[in-house]
Amino acid sequence: MPKILSADDIQQFRETMRRVAENAFATRGAQGVTMRELAKELGCSAMTPYRYFRDKDDILAMVRAAAFNRFAARLEAAVNDLAETDRAVLSDAYVAFALDEPHAYRLMFDLTQQDGAYPELAAASQRAWRMLAEHFERLVAAGILEGDPRLIGYAYWASLHGFTMLALANQLPMPQAQQTAADSTPTREAVFAQIRRMLWRGALASPAERVG
Repeated sequence: MPKILSADDIQQFRETMRRVAENAFATRGAQGVTMRELAKELGCSAMTPYRYFRDKDDILAMVRAAAFNRFAARLEAAVNDLAETDRAVLSDAYVAFALDEPHAYRLMFDLTQQDGAYPELAAASQRAWRMLAEHFERLVAAGILEGDPRLIGYAYWASLHGFTMLALANQLPMPQAQQTAADSTPTREAVFAQIRRMLWRGALASPAERVG
């Protein structure tokens, strides 16, 4: 007779599967991973994962939802720790998360899954976007930026994502810590700072329209 699973049993297995599956999906791609392989890596029978998940896509959705929630939590913590209208806080937290958790970041944005099929994933993704949108709504309301905050948010997100993916692919100049004193190549940090300056300059309210 199968063991009756407690809530703790289910949560522990799901979390262990999340860690194993995140690495597997990120390194081998969704098509390169099977339920049997995941079970083998967990050291359980091939059928055990089916007690906890419908199929491989269900596991992938869990992994991606967890990544989006960690991402959103990083953004929320950054905003809570600093002034709500700090221009750099959100972009710094965004890029830091991606560089700290490259596997998770790639799974968040390199893959798509059927809308509505995974409510937990949809809620986590919306939580992350809501954090970005609300940040720019505050900046527009404070008179620091002008324009449609959602449009500004999407433009900012697209720019940060482009920078992040190039950084993860090692297609940008080296970080300052890895450059020699004689190297005149712009650092990765300098590129990031220039992107932020260009983005802010394009959305800044004119002096006559700024509040305060």
